[in-house]
Amino acid sequence: MDEFFAQYGALLAESTLETLYMTLGSTLMAYVLGLPMGVLLTITKKGSVAEAPRFHAAFSWLINILRSLPFMILMLFIIPFTRMLVGTSIGATAALVPLTVSAAPYIARMVEQSLEEIDAGVIEAALCMGATRRQIVTRVLLVESVPSLLRGMSISLITILGYTAITGSVGAGGLGNIAFRFGYQFYRKDVMYATILIIILLVCIIQGIFDFISRRADKRNR
Repeated sequence: MDEFFAQYGALLAESTLETLYMTLGSTLMAYVLGLPMGVLLTITKKGSVAEAPRFHAAFSWLINILRSLPFMILMLFIIPFTRMLVGTSIGATAALVPLTVSAAPYIARMVEQSLEEIDAGVIEAALCMGATRRQIVTRVLLVESVPSLLRGMSISLITILGYTAITGSVGAGGLGNIAFRFGYQFYRKDVMYATILIIILLVCIIQGIFDFISRRADKRNR
């Protein structure tokens, strides 16, 4: 065991940090894109506060197309775009681009689902009190859906964490790269088991943190 950590301990620690960097960085950027996309999907539906059926249908169709692309194919397809943005298609920073592009439409649908859970009566009450569309979005929809949005964020983080393993197998770094290079190509089962254990621990930590935060944010638990 001491020999294993002496040989691979520093490498696993560095790879874990790269994985966290890719996961947290791409999740943040995906929410910057996906949150307003989800809001647009919700408020432009028929009968909503800013209904625009044609726009909603076209926008929903576009998001469905983006969601339907397998991550590996999307990652390879946008390599020129990735190079244009960050100057390279290899490394942890380059991996942020396909991870963000892939996760944004997925997050948009999760946000849409969270916002639709809000009681229509709350929105109607806000309208009767003279609230504007912006106020309904910022002070009603987003505020009331915080617990659900937090639970969705934990799912998004864990999903993107899994995607980082795919990017690692094609040169992005992180735990996926270590598992592929040493665990698979060099037949080091101990390295493979170590990367799996670290990923399991990361998933448990992420889920535990967001379960706690969402419970504290839920008004029903106060």
